Amino acid sequence: MPTLFTKIISREIPAKIVYENDHVLAFEDIHPQAPHHVLIIPKIEISTLNDLTRENASYIGEMMLAAKEIASKLGMSSKGYRVVMNCNEDGGQTVFHIHMHLLGGRAMHWPPG
Repeated sequence: MPTLFTKIISREIPAKIVYENDHVLAFEDIHPQAPHHVLIIPKIEISTLNDLTRENASYIGEMMLAAKEIASKLGMSSKGYRVVMNCNEDGGQTVFHIHMHLLGGRAMHWPPG
C-alpha cells in the first residue's frame, strides 16, 4: 500500500519541494520543529532502517549529500544543523518509508526541547 511519501513522490499529494534528483526528494515538514525542517526521502520504498540492504544502501549516501546541499542553500552550513532518522514506533517513526529530518535555523539542544 502506498505511503504518504510515495504519494508525494508521485505528486498525488502536494508538498513544498526544496530539492530533487534522480534518487531523493526533499520537502518542507508540515509540522516543523525548527525554523528549517526538511524531510529527505529516497525515491524507492524502504520501510525502515531495518530493511536497508547492501543493494539499496547507496540511497542513504544520496540522502546525506542532499542534506549537505540543502543546508548550504538554506544558509545553515557554518552555524550547524541536525540530521535525524527514526526507526519503528519506539524510535519515533510515523511514516514507514525511511526519511531523514534536516533541522536548523536555531541552536539545537540534547535532549531536544
